[in-house]
Amino acid sequence: MSRNVHVLNQCEPKVGKTSLIMSLVGEEFPEEVPLRAEEITIPADVTPEKVPTHIVDYSENEQTEEALKEEIIKANVVCVVYDVTQEETIDKIRTKWIPLVNGGAEKGSKIPIILVGNKSDLRSGSSMETILPIMNQFSEIETCVECSAKNLKNISELFYYAQKAVLHPTAPLYDPEDKQLKPQCVRALSRVFTISDQDNDRILSDSELNSFQKSCFGNPLAPQALEDVKTVVWKNTSDGVQDNGLTLNGNTYTNACSHTKGNYIDLRNVIAYNSWNSYGHGSTRILTHSLLAFYVLRVPVGCTTELTHLGYQFLQRLFEKYDEDKDSALSPAELRNLFSVFPFMPWGESVYRSISTTEEGYISQRGYLCQWTLSAYLDVHRCLEYLGYLGYSTLMEQDSQTSAITVTREKALDLERGQTQRSVFLCKVIGPCGTGKTAFLQDFLGQSIMVSHAIMTVAFSLYTINTVTIANQEKYLIVSETRYSCSHRGGLDRDIGVRWTLHRQKTLPPLKDVMGPVIKQHYMERGVPCVVVASKADLSEVKQHHGMSPAEFCYKHRLPAPLRFSTLHSHSNAHIYNKLVCAAMCPHLNGSDMSSTSFWLRVTLGAAMATVLGFALYRAFYRHK
Repeated sequence: MSRNVHVLNQCEPKVGKTSLIMSLVGEEFPEEVPLRAEEITIPADVTPEKVPTHIVDYSENEQTEEALKEEIIKANVVCVVYDVTQEETIDKIRTKWIPLVNGGAEKGSKIPIILVGNKSDLRSGSSMETILPIMNQFSEIETCVECSAKNLKNISELFYYAQKAVLHPTAPLYDPEDKQLKPQCVRALSRVFTISDQDNDRILSDSELNSFQKSCFGNPLAPQALEDVKTVVWKNTSDGVQDNGLTLNGNTYTNACSHTKGNYIDLRNVIAYNSWNSYGHGSTRILTHSLLAFYVLRVPVGCTTELTHLGYQFLQRLFEKYDEDKDSALSPAELRNLFSVFPFMPWGESVYRSISTTEEGYISQRGYLCQWTLSAYLDVHRCLEYLGYLGYSTLMEQDSQTSAITVTREKALDLERGQTQRSVFLCKVIGPCGTGKTAFLQDFLGQSIMVSHAIMTVAFSLYTINTVTIANQEKYLIVSETRYSCSHRGGLDRDIGVRWTLHRQKTLPPLKDVMGPVIKQHYMERGVPCVVVASKADLSEVKQHHGMSPAEFCYKHRLPAPLRFSTLHSHSNAHIYNKLVCAAMCPHLNGSDMSSTSFWLRVTLGAAMATVLGFALYRAFYRHK
């Protein structure tokens, strides 16, 4: 958006252009009018768009044509004033003033022009019948305003439209020479239509049209105005009206009409409502004012981000809208329809390995909400962007998307107060390759581990998320696999979003080399609980020949005994994930009591939990030793 608006006033002598400026500034008709007014600056805080506006007056009697050309170069918009009572001043618009402004300009680089008909108090009728042919001839003419400097009629409106012509130009949206909306605008309007079509029947009913109108202008259309819109569309399109509602083609037609002197829906207000970003190609920004701008959302160190009840309510409504067969799942086609308002597909194939799916492989309702929870937790600004594309602010009648997000209390305060308000917890799974980390993640979703390396390359995910019910409360647990390189003893991938290459070595590091740094940095120094999980527990435990046994290691570091995990007995693994959440919900206890299951109700906050899948590690080490 431009930081300043430069308006140039020009016209034939004695048509009242200087009086218009004097009346605007003085709020009354001046008794004495100079040949030319000094440049006037309207402060930003008194303009509708909150942008400083500079008004420059040109006098043919006092200035040369060269001076005029210099002012035209600096101008953002030119107001050509004519006298509604003098036909010759109207003729000069076509023959003199517009050629002076844009005579040598190429298509797409012309300065917008506002026609101003002054002295309307001296004429009973309108001059628009004479002006319309000129407006149709010159595409750079934005609009025409009839006003009266003497009666102060439409004076402020005149300069408001001049601002609008600069700040919200129609040139990127409408091709006046071809008399049609540009492709980018058609795509944008299609997205607005989809968002407004709340029952997903591809038709805008009267109530949906009124909701749309209210979003744009604050007030619904009168019943007769609604019928007038549909009548015009019905007469001029073959499929614009169906079942007494507007189709997408009908809605697009009404917006095209708005630029061709139709007063049904103002295109600029439609675009203000539909101010999306990234609708152009490459670096081109077709719509400049962005509803998708990242709103300021501070997330202090030690805090996390979660969806609010409003966020979940909105997402639940979307799910119900696009679940057309009402099977409580989204098929690939239904998911594509939900994201049709995006310029890209936000969820890739890896989503099917991050959340629970149905037997058919469709995204379940629980999995759908889990994926949004994961997005809000890991990348809140991207989540806000996605909510913007989906029309959250408009449909939920909120000022911004930030009302869908809450920032949790700092973990230090949770520890101090002995309780947490969080509903989403992160568990980091750490261990050498080959110990079964991926199996642990996929078992959480009730899925088996992939055996095809080719499939894993395409659809693998480092995160899984599911719900866990604790004391009749539903919590979200994110399990994140942190890839550990077998060739780097004690080395951990700090950026858990970076995928490490799976490879195997002839020897595996002993448990103390893997867990030592984790215990010291996280458990001892930061109070993060550390849990050992024994994978492949269906097999016989091998004898430990190097260092201490897993049980001895846990006892030494005051850790609970290893939890047994097996993919062959998935039904018995649920208690592990439940205990992880229980530990996270009781951040004030230090876990000094190792003796019983009561420990799991008194473990330090698990915002990030380290899990080593132990017995397989020892078995592999023993075999390669």
